[in-house]
Amino acid sequence: MVTLKQLAEQLNVSVSTVSKALHNSDEISKETIQRVKELAKHLNYQPNKMALSLKSSKTKTLGVIIPNILNHFFAKALYAIEMEASKQGYNIITCVSNESLSKEKNSIRLLSNGSVDGFIMSIAEETQKKDLTEHVEVLLKQNIPIVLFDRVADHITCDKVIIDDFGAAYEATKHLLGEGRKQIVLISNIHELSVGKLRVNGYLKALSEAKDYKIEPVIISVTKDDCLEDVIDQLFTTNSTTDGILSIDNISGVVALHKALKKGYDVPKDLSIIGFSDDNVLPFTEPKLSTISQHTFDIGQTAVKLLIDRLNKKSPETAIIETIKTKLVLRETTKPLRI
Repeated sequence: MVTLKQLAEQLNVSVSTVSKALHNSDEISKETIQRVKELAKHLNYQPNKMALSLKSSKTKTLGVIIPNILNHFFAKALYAIEMEASKQGYNIITCVSNESLSKEKNSIRLLSNGSVDGFIMSIAEETQKKDLTEHVEVLLKQNIPIVLFDRVADHITCDKVIIDDFGAAYEATKHLLGEGRKQIVLISNIHELSVGKLRVNGYLKALSEAKDYKIEPVIISVTKDDCLEDVIDQLFTTNSTTDGILSIDNISGVVALHKALKKGYDVPKDLSIIGFSDDNVLPFTEPKLSTISQHTFDIGQTAVKLLIDRLNKKSPETAIIETIKTKLVLRETTKPLRI
């Protein structure tokens, strides 16, 4: 690898002159700058990033911690984070907590030794269930900036990127009510997470406002030990008058649709179904599943911009909360509303 010293020796100037010329310093003549840059290009000179980071105390690297790489939402968010970071001249180091509190702590311990300038993270399921976030708050006390996205903790004061989970479920439920549905069931495998609780509350709020809705809300909570197909089979057996389903995770809507079709339901004549995800397999079902789009790419991009602005001290002292608007995408598993 060509060094500044080698460039200086070939040009018969000092190392300081070469360094200043590469940075277009006013102290160096235009002719010398041109000579230095032409030789650097000819010899394919690349600056030593480690040396630069030691000098500036910045690594130009962001730490990213996500709960589940197999979840389409987090995979797409990670893709967006990497794309935006690269665009702004940053690298990322990614760790996966696999929904584990201890792995989340280990990831923070691994990356907070000077490897990264700041963190973008979504909190693990175990962390949220146990409400143990001291390891995150310690970073903030050390003035290491953090941007939380999707799964956040209200009591942690830092920049956050969220969607309107409450409003999204509220709007979807209102649509089903507007179709005239009389028994709307909510299915969830994320009921213990902050986002799941907000979506359930949006569903309940919409039902409570519907004066003509007489049936008690039905919430089907699916655990990791449950077989999702069996749970939904049981739903159609015990709630045979179900005519609307809102799935607030990214897979149960697809399973509910397949089960309903097998049981002879005419979708959407007999039953309307709305899923909750950005894309993946949902638009490719037959009939095509109506969904709530989370605009995942916007979430990832916004998280990176917030963190870099915080690193460059372009942000206000108070924490910023960016709310990404969702969109109800109506396809073939719902009816158009009568106007």
